[in-house]
Amino acid sequence: MNYLEEYKKWCESLEFDEETKKELLAIKDDEKEIEDRFYQELEFGTAGLRGVIGAGTNRMNKYTVGKATQGLANYIIEQGTQEKGVAISYDSRRMSKEFSLQTALILNANGIKTYLFENLRPVPELSFAVRNLKCTAGIMITASHNPPKYNGYKVYWDDGSQIVAPRDKDIIAKVRAVESYSEIKETTREKAEQQGLFNIIGKEMDDKYLGVLKDKVINPEIVKEQGKTLKVVYTPLHGTGNTIAERLLNEIGLENVYVVPEQKDPDGNFPTVSYPNPEDKKAFKLALELADKKDADVVLATDPDADRLGIFAKDTKTGKYMEYTGNMSALLIAEYRISQMKEKGILPKDGMFITTVVSSELAKAISKNYNLECIEVLTGFKNIGAIMKKADETKDKTYVFGFEESYGCLIGDYARDKDGIAAVMALCEAACYYKSKGKTLWDAMNDIYEKYGYYKEAQVSIVMEGAEGAQKIKDMMTNMRNKPVEKIGKYKVLTFKDIDRDIVKNMETGEITKTGLPQSNVLYYELENNSWCCVRPSGTEPKIKLYMGIKGNNHEDANAKLEDLKQAMTEIVK
Repeated sequence: MNYLEEYKKWCESLEFDEETKKELLAIKDDEKEIEDRFYQELEFGTAGLRGVIGAGTNRMNKYTVGKATQGLANYIIEQGTQEKGVAISYDSRRMSKEFSLQTALILNANGIKTYLFENLRPVPELSFAVRNLKCTAGIMITASHNPPKYNGYKVYWDDGSQIVAPRDKDIIAKVRAVESYSEIKETTREKAEQQGLFNIIGKEMDDKYLGVLKDKVINPEIVKEQGKTLKVVYTPLHGTGNTIAERLLNEIGLENVYVVPEQKDPDGNFPTVSYPNPEDKKAFKLALELADKKDADVVLATDPDADRLGIFAKDTKTGKYMEYTGNMSALLIAEYRISQMKEKGILPKDGMFITTVVSSELAKAISKNYNLECIEVLTGFKNIGAIMKKADETKDKTYVFGFEESYGCLIGDYARDKDGIAAVMALCEAACYYKSKGKTLWDAMNDIYEKYGYYKEAQVSIVMEGAEGAQKIKDMMTNMRNKPVEKIGKYKVLTFKDIDRDIVKNMETGEITKTGLPQSNVLYYELENNSWCCVRPSGTEPKIKLYMGIKGNNHEDANAKLEDLKQAMTEIVK
């Protein structure tokens, strides 16, 4: 069935309600819009669904959400784990609350118990709740940091991590096997409650989650002492973060926490930001203005589902607020926590530090310094979670820290996804500790560079929307895969890795070995002089992403080298 036939079916079939038909009839003369909405089914990928909200097969709506949930329900029943139940949370986006309730009731109609949060809550708390309640699965209705027109549906398994192979493929197969929307089972909340299937959770889970986080503070007395004067500006960017973040900071002893008032309340329209992403400097505009007024030491922002954290810290020498990349903030937390664990004699001898192939090489230097095993995985925190799960089962390694360059880290094994709330707490603790030593967080970052070297990284995203864009991204990856690249900018390529084909090619000898990583559409170039580049399509947005990193002699040298490499890599890909 082509996209016009599918469009016609949605406009005429009794399967679809009048509101949906009205929305679709309003675009009857716009064939490009019809094509974009119906040229494919919104793919249930390895983490679930993500797409623009609206009517159509290639959109987030109650029909696509219903189909995904019915497929997941069929899988859970096949596993025989429906009694364990499913935890469900949601963020502030449009339709999140409605999709979460719909999801719970479809699961209930299939005889599966659910635990729905009373109100929006962050991703890391959902991951924690799955583990705490011993659920078989978890679902988070969120599009993370995507623009306001998006929503999404993330699926977690019983360890609290997003689904990984081979389970992800098995669930995807079950979703695809739901051929008709009429197969989606329904029930009412009243009936589900009477059957003991529909359950609401809330404050008691907040208390447990925050209790675990507070136990992760390494220097509580220093936090209480310095928390009297440390000034922190925080913004949840209209998302879930402030359901618990401000409370957490107050409870560990921070007395001067200023939440950006215009962005404090949840709002799926994100009226003060076009892109609610702490990776984007523009998202910090109001927070930095408030920081200037309050003379704040640290400025923090979490994305709508609060798994990512962005920061600015004041450099007292210049009076400027300095921006941190995701690599910088995570590795600042890592260096602080690991050094303090070593000092107190609590750093595990079998400790592991998990990073990803597109994250900073500085992670390896820190790991080596503290005799930790550095384990590199593919992009996506679920891959970090998979290593944690394996170590938990074999009891041969102890998790110390994990992060990815996309502004996410996890400071303990209480959850299996990146935790922006815990990162807020950890950075504030680090700020208190360094303040007690007469240093700022920016001083601490410079100390790290002096100690290990000036590692700097960058990312370039090229957006290509729609069916045409998807094909262009595919073609760009194919061209790069088949193009022998021997030099990028000033740097000779030493090793080329095609992770999709499981190939590692030594460019000097021609020797070919295996990557040892799961199949993924990623191309990686190891360059001379501690430099590297990587290219992959985004798994959540219509983008092709370029990553690169270098090691310089100082800030100026590193920045210049990075800019040259960024330009060279962009030219090669385009």
